[in-house]
Amino acid sequence: MVATAATSSFFPVTSSPDSSDSKNKKLGSGSTNLGGIKLKQSASSVSLQVKANAQAPPKINGTSVVTSPLESFKNEDGASSPPARTFINQLPDWSMLLAAITTMFLAAEKQWMMLDWKPRRSDMLIDPFGIGRIVQDGLVFRQNFGIRSYEIGADRTASIETLMNHLQETAINHCKSAGLLGEGFGATPEMCKKNLIWVVTRMQVVFDRYPTWGDVVQVDTWASASGKNGMRRDWLVSDSKTGEILTRATSVWVMMNKVTRRLSKIPEEVRGEIEPFFMNSDPVVAEDSRKLVKLDESTAEHVRKGLTPRWSDLDVNQHVNNVKYIGWILESAPLAVLESHELSSMTLEYRRECGRDSVLQSLTTVSDSDVGDLANVGEIECQHLLRLEEGSEIVRGRTQWRPKYAKSFGSVGQIPAESA
Repeated sequence: MVATAATSSFFPVTSSPDSSDSKNKKLGSGSTNLGGIKLKQSASSVSLQVKANAQAPPKINGTSVVTSPLESFKNEDGASSPPARTFINQLPDWSMLLAAITTMFLAAEKQWMMLDWKPRRSDMLIDPFGIGRIVQDGLVFRQNFGIRSYEIGADRTASIETLMNHLQETAINHCKSAGLLGEGFGATPEMCKKNLIWVVTRMQVVFDRYPTWGDVVQVDTWASASGKNGMRRDWLVSDSKTGEILTRATSVWVMMNKVTRRLSKIPEEVRGEIEPFFMNSDPVVAEDSRKLVKLDESTAEHVRKGLTPRWSDLDVNQHVNNVKYIGWILESAPLAVLESHELSSMTLEYRRECGRDSVLQSLTTVSDSDVGDLANVGEIECQHLLRLEEGSEIVRGRTQWRPKYAKSFGSVGQIPAESA
């Protein structure tokens, strides 16, 4: 009885007129008198026999065929009755809403973890995402870099190109963080309107110690005025864990029209954009006022010819990146110097730019030293010239080298405090 009630609640069966007639005919025995109508026993027997035949399973080739229960719910017109309305199938479909809520929760959790991220060890990177930040009253930009395995050289220390790229990257990011970056590469919105770009004219770098693979360096950079139409940018690179100063650099930049490729004065509109971010301080590296020597094939001891820019050496301003010039200068340095000494400082003067179709020569001479007896030599100074094949000067330079693994790294600089 319970099974029947449960079944009927999920599969309600409507009674047909035939079945009700059968029940009426089954009441009583023999003939039945209903309202004066007398039914004969024979007629009732015939009716029951017809109903039994109608409910008998059909046969195909003498074999009974079992029909599915759903076929028994067809009405007289042959149409199927709608599915039973139960508590389960009347519930709404929550799967899509649940998936959306789960996705939103996971995204919020990820953002929260990024904001609340804290290093588990003291030697871990403080700036895990490498985006940098403004410090010291909004005048100094700071960014951390990890030294990767592909950025070290044969001495297992970071290459010159790697360190110089860190300087360039922080300079661009400083402009971006300060809201001064327009559509150009390091150019302010007013500079973009006037087709002006920054170009470096002079750079001095002192390498106190080279970082190694796995080290994390902290790069601080700031800008100052340099004369009436120039800007000076300084960098201070230190070990993020110990605070030891690794590299100090200062540079002078001027404006150039990227259409005419000629130098330009700083317009007042541009000056109004950049002067609020200038820091009143002395250069982090004392200026080397010694004149750079001009070399030629008669005075140069080592010459490397046939240097050509690759497409990857060009920046978005369509001129060769200044970091590439440093690599070309060192191409002509004697191998004996590279094997026994490491670069401790360099001074570069950029005379003009070169394009992608230029062919260059790198000239180097070693001052007051016998290259064949470098094992007993302390400091070495070299003079350099990078020029086009037809003779136009690109970069003049002077480098100083110290014996590898020397313990004395020179004086240590500090981030300057803005003077009144």
